[in-house]
Amino acid sequence: MTRTKMGVSVRTGLVDELDTMVDECSDLGASRSEIVEAILTAYLQGDEERIEKTRELVIRNRKQFNG
Repeated sequence: MTRTKMGVSVRTGLVDELDTMVDECSDLGASRSEIVEAILTAYLQGDEERIEKTRELVIRNRKQFNG
């Protein structure tokens, strides 16, 4: 399986939560990238209406951080 590197800008609060998850998975030696990939895999393979949920999150985040 090939991998593609991509840069992502993430809010500080989310980085803090991600770092907590990395700490909680220390027995696995999981990196931030592995945790993010696992989260994306779970989200994208879920049965939910992910397009609609993603759109709602984008709109909510824009309202919250752009006034």
